[in-house]
Formats: sequence, C-alpha cells, structure tokens
Amino acid sequence: MAVDAISQVRRAAFELTPTVELACFALGVANLALLAAMFMQGSWLVGADGRPVAADFVNFWAAGRQALDGHPELAYVSPIHKAMEAAAVGHGFDGDYPLIYPPTFLLATTLLALVPYLPAFAAWMVLTFPAYVIGVRRIVGHPTGILFACACPAVVANAAVGQNGFLITALLAGTFTCMERRPILAGCFLGLLSFKPHLGLLFPIVLIAGGRWRVIASAATVVTLLAGASLLVFGVGTWEAFLRELSLVSHAALADGVADLAKLQSVFGVIRVLGGGENLAGMLQAALTGAVAIGLCVLWRSRAAFDLKAAALATGALLATPYLFVYDLAALAVPMAYLLRAGARTGALPGEVLGLGCACLLIFAFPFVKGPVGLAAALVVALLIARRLLARPRDNDAELTARTA
Repeated sequence: MAVDAISQVRRAAFELTPTVELACFALGVANLALLAAMFMQGSWLVGADGRPVAADFVNFWAAGRQALDGHPELAYVSPIHKAMEAAAVGHGFDGDYPLIYPPTFLLATTLLALVPYLPAFAAWMVLTFPAYVIGVRRIVGHPTGILFACACPAVVANAAVGQNGFLITALLAGTFTCMERRPILAGCFLGLLSFKPHLGLLFPIVLIAGGRWRVIASAATVVTLLAGASLLVFGVGTWEAFLRELSLVSHAALADGVADLAKLQSVFGVIRVLGGGENLAGMLQAALTGAVAIGLCVLWRSRAAFDLKAAALATGALLATPYLFVYDLAALAVPMAYLLRAGARTGALPGEVLGLGCACLLIFAFPFVKGPVGLAAALVVALLIARRLLARPRDNDAELTARTA
C-alpha cells in the first residue's frame, strides 16, 4: 500500500502541458515517416535495385565476419576490410567505413555476423532501440518518456545508418540512473561504454572530483575484464592492428581532412570547415574541453541536484570530443530528458521548452544543412542546464535533500 501511495504521488507530481506532448507525438510521427520515405526511395536498408544499401552498420558486420573467419586483425586493415564490406552487401560502393573501435567491440559484432547482413542490421536496431527508449523513460520517470525518446530527431540519424547511438544512450542512462543507489551497477554500464572511449574523456576526472569511488572501481573492473576477454579471444595482434589503424584513420580524418569534415559536430570540425588549420582547431577544442572539465568538477563537488549534475556531464562528454557525428547525438536525449523531468516536477523556466524544441529542430535539420547544427544543439542544451542551475539554486538543494533522505 505504501509503495502504491508513493507511486501515485510521483505520477501526480509529473505534469507536462498538452502542447509538449503533442509536439513529441508529432516529432515521433515525423521520424517514422522519414524512415519510411527513405525505405521507399531505396536509400535505407534495400536499394532501388533490390540489393542491400551499404551503411555504417556494414562496418560492424564485416568486422564480425572477419573475426568468425579467424582473422580479426584484418578488420583493422582498411583495403581488406572494405572488400569484406562489399561482399556483405553484394556490390561495391563509394566511401569508406574503417573500423576504429577497440577489439572489445568485436565481442558484440561477432555475434551480429552469425546471421546475414540485413537480418543482422534489423536485429541490431531491434535490440538497441528498446534499450534506448527504456533508458530515456527511466530518466523522465513517466510513460511520457517513451514518447519523448521516439521524438528525438537523432533517432533517424542513427537508425538510417545502423550506428550505435541507441546503445550509447542506453548505457549513459543506465550509468546515471543507477549511480545514486546502485553505484556498482552504474560502473558496469560505464565500463561497457568503453567501446566508445572518446566519449568518456571526462568521466574519470569528474567522478574523481565527485568522490564516486565505487563507480570508478566497478567501471575499471569491467574495462579490464573486457580487454582481457578480447586479448584471450582475438590475440595481441588484433590490438596492435587496432592501434595502427586508429592512428592512420584519425590523422586522415582530423588532420588531412580526408573525411567529410562538415559531418563533424565539434568545435574542431567547425574550425576546420571554416578553413582553420589543424593546430588552431586542436587548440580551441582543447580549450573548450578544459573549460568544460573544470566547470563539471566544480559542479560535481557542489550541492546541486544530482539530476542536473548528470545532465551536465552527459552534455559535456559530447562537447569534449573532436570526433562527434550526428548519430552520436542520440545521447543528447539524456540531458534533455533530465531537463524535461525537472520542468515537469518543479516548473519549466520561461523559454525552456522552446529551447529544447530548438535543439531538436537543429538536429532534425542536419540532412538539409550539412553543418555543425548538432554542436549548436548541444550548446543550447548546455546553456539550458546552466540557466537552471543558476536560476533555482534552492530548488536544486531541496531536490538533493529529497533524493538522499
């Protein structure tokens, strides 16, 4: 009875305006319609010629296939890997999809390659999208969170190419929602996120500043176990090949500009697109990363509400890396969900909902703009978090007291 009463109080405390719910529904329908249109036009999953479309996911599947064939190190040799990708879809294609994920990620891609390319693509989405929705819904703390998760515009960017943005978001959500009461489990989620190490640059620093030692210990244990398992299964040579390929691809993409720099949603990418040199872009990116790190350390040592600390760290993790693409911005659903929950429970600040809507529209505009709109969206969310921290310090302390009582 007591649990039911608490649940009813929480539901009563959560309230969104019909306008927000209607906007979420409309964006969700727009996402679904856009994916359907892409499929009908032959630009998603299956082309107009009836053959599979080569997308980012072919990179994962080909790596898994090479591991199953007994040569996991060849996944990190671009020409051989490209040939396996072409074999996966049954035809050649323009562009390159080099593998720059550590061998720990091969533990997952090997399982995907047990079935043909298209069924594996579908299975990847079927497995990761619900995890993403559940993670966002847990943050929001209300069934409306499901609607919000489906409305986020990066859903299309991730689903269209079969990337891992859903998995990233689910692991981030699991890390933060478990950190207060289940720090060991939170560390496990964070450790699993190590397959995307450039998104975890700030976590060790900020968690140390916040004294989250059990989270750190748990995450370090998981990372060690994953690395050990990959060494045992794939061998030292695979790790050596990975480090060589990572160095070559990173230099070609970030320094030489071989990749489409307009797709980078980072300060580094913006400077390079505007004609700035590698050194200038690197210095400005480093300056932003340093400033974000200092601000987050101060925040995590303060008495601010944990929800806003989590939202700030999730946003900062995206701003800190130079290697950020629009599908990675599915993870922006985490801080946006925290802001949505804060607004529903304590009242939205003037213009806060409009700001969230602008962030969504910026990401939604990427296919039409092909510029750093995702970076702009992340900066908008960062400003909304900072505004809430400064505008309602008493509410933050009250929420912190309520959560830890």
